[in-house]
Amino acid sequence: MVVIANPFSKLLSIVLASALVAGSGIGGLSAGHAQAVGPAAVSDVAEELLDAVVNISTSQKVDGEGEGEGPRPQVPEGSPFEELFEDFFQNRREGGGSQKVNSLGSGFVIDPSGIIVTNNHVIENADDIEAVFADGSTLKATLIGTDTKTDLSVLKVEPPKPLKAVKFGDSRKMRIGDWVMAIGNPFGLGGSVTLGIISARGRNINAGPYDNFIQTDAAINKGNSGGPLFNMQGEVIGINTAIISPSGGSIGIGFAVPTELAENVVNQLIEFGETRRGWLGVRIQEVTDEVAKSVGLTSARGAMVSGVIKGGPVENGPIEIGDVIVSFDGRDVKDSDELVRVVAESPVGKEVEVRILRDGQEQTVKVTLGRLEDGERTAANTKADDQAPATEGEIGEADEAPPAGEGAQQEPAGDTILGMALAPLDEASRERYGIAASVEGVVITSVAPGSAAAEKGIAEGEVIVEVSQEFVQSAEDVADTVTALRRDGRRSAHLMIANKAGDLRFIAVPLE
Repeated sequence: MVVIANPFSKLLSIVLASALVAGSGIGGLSAGHAQAVGPAAVSDVAEELLDAVVNISTSQKVDGEGEGEGPRPQVPEGSPFEELFEDFFQNRREGGGSQKVNSLGSGFVIDPSGIIVTNNHVIENADDIEAVFADGSTLKATLIGTDTKTDLSVLKVEPPKPLKAVKFGDSRKMRIGDWVMAIGNPFGLGGSVTLGIISARGRNINAGPYDNFIQTDAAINKGNSGGPLFNMQGEVIGINTAIISPSGGSIGIGFAVPTELAENVVNQLIEFGETRRGWLGVRIQEVTDEVAKSVGLTSARGAMVSGVIKGGPVENGPIEIGDVIVSFDGRDVKDSDELVRVVAESPVGKEVEVRILRDGQEQTVKVTLGRLEDGERTAANTKADDQAPATEGEIGEADEAPPAGEGAQQEPAGDTILGMALAPLDEASRERYGIAASVEGVVITSVAPGSAAAEKGIAEGEVIVEVSQEFVQSAEDVADTVTALRRDGRRSAHLMIANKAGDLRFIAVPLE
């Protein structure tokens, strides 16, 4: 009998024993069957893909203007290092402080004619871009188009003969636990292959408005950015983009943009040189449990419309402020992030069916989508007081109220309701709080510390526009509606709150 004291040795013996059993066919398992249930060798798959993965080398000229040169070392006369330092500093002076900064990343060929996909951050601000292939050959690359929102870019090279290319797969078919393989250029080591599984899906790492990352434990390091994440059929199901690492190296938490998002962006960049995303023309916010109860939903789902963009596709209907979007173009909307993604992925000009909840009843409306980029350009040229931002999902936060005693003289507080002192929204209060002329309702002149309103982030200087979808013009209107809600046994009041610029958000304030 052999006694194994070291637990790692015991683990190794178990692994070796398992391998022997698999190899000998013991227990009714053939060698071929044993390979089928494990990761097996991926050499055949990798061999077919390596030539389609490239290293992206970029250079950027930076003008140092002599800055950062620091003091020149004092080298003893006659020292063997004297000539070396003299040549070094002479070259720097002749260069006028202009230097080349190089960086490395990865990419992959999706068309034999020379179309390459990579990350935007790999080639951003580069003066020169080169694609280095597996055989060592190098081709100059030009930028076709880039999308900062998804961190994707498309390049073009002019090859002397057709290139080896790979195709996109459907990332939606991938499941947690599926094997995946990454090929790239980590730390400049081109042609590196790593293997792992999908650890999670739908990750939001706050990298952009369309976060929906695949998380993998396949080793991804600096230099892998822009490289492909393959399924075991050799199809690209993700573009490696980011890692979480305290040390800068792989700790088994890497993220890839899924092809369900990337493929459409890449195709648009190839066709138009830019993205053309669908636009609904609304501003939305998350549906919390409290908001769900107040609008008649059995659970928190969908996205609540907190604003309608001037000049947008639904400016004059059929979607209104306070509607909850629960389905878009036949797809159930889980939350506001999902709505942002599905709208952006939809073609411009397409007529879609949108299912909404209004006044406790579901109904279906039809909307013809606009183009998000057009809305963004319009918003950029329009003052904030006149138009809200164009991007679905952007929620205006409450502006910080001026401290009491500063600025204009403190006006007397009006009726106090739900911990809020309310007063008519007249010219004096507009001037005092800087409230836009387009905002209507009842101004909040103070919020009691520790009150339900304070806990919900409601601030002095904001305006109550509606209570439970009823427009209010006075403190009496607010009080009457709140009283009616209590009489009906409602547990919270659904308030539409506007900040000074008119940005809206919905808040459910407990009535108890």
